[in-house]
Amino acid sequence: MSVFEAFMLICFGASWPFAVLKTYKTKNVKGKSARFISLILAGYIFGIIHKLIFSFDIILLLYIFNGLLVSADLIMYFKYNSNA
Repeated sequence: MSVFEAFMLICFGASWPFAVLKTYKTKNVKGKSARFISLILAGYIFGIIHKLIFSFDIILLLYIFNGLLVSADLIMYFKYNSNA
């Protein structure tokens, strides 16, 4: 297990709950990009695949948690974006 990888995921993931909550409360996705959110989600998916194949450890849970938060943000983007 890499402590640095864990801290990276904790730092990256710290902002997602606030972003998801803000989108949920305001129903506003102004300033968000589905392409950007999808790219971040793809990164987490590749991290999960790497952990499953090469380096299975507890850090996998951080990838999954962050991926779920980003997925929720992407779902709300399409739900609340009138241009989508």
